[in-house]
Amino acid sequence: MSKDSKLVALALVTSLFFIWGFALNLNPILIAHLKKACQLTDFQSSLVDSASYVAYFILPIPAARIMHRYGYKGGILLGLILFATGAFLFFPAAAIRSYPFFLGSLFVIFSGAAFLETAANPYITVLGDPAGATRRINFSQSFNGLAAALGPLAGGVFILSGKNLSPQEEAAMSPAQLNAYLNKEASAVQIPYLIIGLVVLVVAILIYKTNLPEIEEPGDKELDVKDEGTLIKKIGALLKIANLRKGIIAQFFYVGAQAGILGFFIRYSERIAGLAEKPASYFLTAATFCFMLGRFSGTFLMKFVHPVKLLAFYCAMNVLLLILIFFLNGKFTVFALMGVTFFMSIMFPTVFSLSVKGLGQRTKLGSSLVIMGIVGGATLPPIMGYVSDMSNIRYAYLVPIASFLYIFYYASRNLKVKQLEVAGGH
Repeated sequence: MSKDSKLVALALVTSLFFIWGFALNLNPILIAHLKKACQLTDFQSSLVDSASYVAYFILPIPAARIMHRYGYKGGILLGLILFATGAFLFFPAAAIRSYPFFLGSLFVIFSGAAFLETAANPYITVLGDPAGATRRINFSQSFNGLAAALGPLAGGVFILSGKNLSPQEEAAMSPAQLNAYLNKEASAVQIPYLIIGLVVLVVAILIYKTNLPEIEEPGDKELDVKDEGTLIKKIGALLKIANLRKGIIAQFFYVGAQAGILGFFIRYSERIAGLAEKPASYFLTAATFCFMLGRFSGTFLMKFVHPVKLLAFYCAMNVLLLILIFFLNGKFTVFALMGVTFFMSIMFPTVFSLSVKGLGQRTKLGSSLVIMGIVGGATLPPIMGYVSDMSNIRYAYLVPIASFLYIFYYASRNLKVKQLEVAGGH
């Protein structure tokens, strides 16, 4: 490839980081919006995260095997087509105001995202001088962080109406008036997701017309098996490695905590801090900026502080902040939650790197197993929603404390690690 061709390819693959980051960080907006438009409980609304993250549990290994057989470019194109299809399905889902339809659409979107995530990191590493691979990955991941900040902002502006009916206002409406109001609320997602689908299709067309290099990696043979029993045996052998197994559990707890904390952020801000829907969405945007700031500052601090020690310290800070949040009221608690997002920032990439350290040629299969730990995002938010429905949203925010305590334990078990190359994060 010529230098110009590599730059075009780098730009297109980097756009994938932005695409899945933007969609994933619209989920907290969707949780608040669909709760209102579809008249859901907190538990039901949390299934937005479940439908999204369960795709990451089901798809990584099939995606890796498909890409091994048909090429990374083919896998990326399939991922983009799935992603766009799911986005387009939001239009009919909103037209009939069907929550199961919305959940199905989200599953299709994030099935596509699972393909994109499986392919993006290895592609970035080969698009240029091998000596600059780490710099390129960090550059591309910065666009994932940018998307994390812009997603809630765009959703707050273009999806949330800022109008919530009180029980008295709802009771005063006729069935026809209430139905018209709910239909209008549901329709707010149609144009934004239609635009997302069209943008993703444009990226797919550009990638289809671009010459992207194929990747040959030693670890590919781990996935090159025709007998499913052989693959299961290889997975079983990997799961006997205590550090990898505990790392998968740590990733499960981290992603579950992240999804729950951000997913119920608007709900918490309304109930405990007394904020209206729109201002709460802007605080959520500020929280995602704190996350991005934490990612960049954490990367800088790792030059001077061992990543594992920093991970343990950040876990301890989040436990303290969440305990503090439980006992206090008002806007201060929202700022404390923003602090929690700051300290969450380095956890995914650091846990990921710790988990796969020393796996050698089995790194690719081990990485797929760690990515499957993302299913925590499908599991913990419903638990938080159930706790909120049974008591109140304040008690739900006690659930992530267990997550950070386990990650603290995992970090403490790895304090003797001499050197750690921190990977790109979620």
